[in-house]
Amino acid sequence: MSTATAARAKTPGASPAKKNKITWPVVLLLIAGALVLVSVVGMITDNHSLTSSGQITAALGAAVPIGMAGLGGLWSERAGVVNIGLEGMMVAGTFCGAWGGYLVSPWFGLLAGMIGGALGGLLHAIVTVTFGVDHIVSGVGINLLIPGICAYVNRIYYKDYIAVGAGANQSPPADPLPYITIPGLSSWLKDIENHHWFVVSDVAGVVGGVVTNLSVVIVLAAALIVVSYFLLWRTVFGLRLRSCGENPTAAESLGVNVYKYKYLAVIASGGFAGLGGAYLSLVAAHFYKDGQTLGRGFIGLAAMIFGNWMPGGLAVGAGLFGFTDSLQLRDPGSVHVLLLVVSIAMGLLGLWQVYRRKITGAVISFVACGGLAAWYSLTDEVQRPLIVATPYVITLVVLALASQRLRPPKADGQIYRKGQGK
Repeated sequence: MSTATAARAKTPGASPAKKNKITWPVVLLLIAGALVLVSVVGMITDNHSLTSSGQITAALGAAVPIGMAGLGGLWSERAGVVNIGLEGMMVAGTFCGAWGGYLVSPWFGLLAGMIGGALGGLLHAIVTVTFGVDHIVSGVGINLLIPGICAYVNRIYYKDYIAVGAGANQSPPADPLPYITIPGLSSWLKDIENHHWFVVSDVAGVVGGVVTNLSVVIVLAAALIVVSYFLLWRTVFGLRLRSCGENPTAAESLGVNVYKYKYLAVIASGGFAGLGGAYLSLVAAHFYKDGQTLGRGFIGLAAMIFGNWMPGGLAVGAGLFGFTDSLQLRDPGSVHVLLLVVSIAMGLLGLWQVYRRKITGAVISFVACGGLAAWYSLTDEVQRPLIVATPYVITLVVLALASQRLRPPKADGQIYRKGQGK
């Protein structure tokens, strides 16, 4: 450490060095730049599907199970418990949600899905918090146990319901949940979108996707993310819960019941994952089916890590992964256009890195730019298997790029035994 640095560190009242943080003005500027870029590419290719209202609505729907799994991981890991069992808890949510939706009502199905996931969270809490089993081992066990139980019960319980659409690996269909459309505003935005005006129509498409044919569960999921932020960062309860993930020994020495907060966090974690699973079996489809989650619990964990264990970043990550996931369900040409968008974005990133004199990063960005541009120019469409793999590839790329700025809770994943703070 240099003499000047040491002097600043010892000087009373000296302000610490500021960390590089992405502020809201920067975020808004990036969003505006992305809209301009997509609009330019849409004009060049005459393909405006990336910002169409239908694509945005589909992306929001695909983001819900990912976001809820990620929110569950955030609650659990902020209390110091790693929860890779979210995939199994989501499966419990799909099964219980479809069961409750068929036998009672879809609203009860949502509640049943959350209860099913919460029970999985309770099991994880008992194994890890009370008995001190390694968190990864417990999560893997839950991911193996719960899907097997659900598949077995489904084959036994629904064998007499074949006449109403059930089968060996599928439950009977449940009634749908309501959708929200703002009359007048929705049609007006659709008219503007259809004119394909530069940037204006793209903005209209994005806003129109938020006010047209939107499931009530999407609104509920967004509200839960906002409420989680205020609860975890603006209340005494949240401070105590987060202290359990940062330094449980110090928290216990100050009178915090660490076990209680870890239990509450992990049970809530399972409940959120269960809600994401119930969305799959009540909104995305109207029945439970084996293998329905398709690894979304793990993608939710990736979204949480991408968001640096913060609700806002988690929401952005879930939106990104949901957007790429929804592309496979709509126009395949959208993925081909996305290649050009990402190629130009990588070129701009390379120029920025040259300006910042980060030569290694600039070279990587320019190589990626050239490769994607060549792929776009030499092909007319992206093959279906690559489209299906897009969200998983994006997950790996984003985590690789974000790995240098991550800051997980300090005691995340550590085994804690009561009495360490005394």
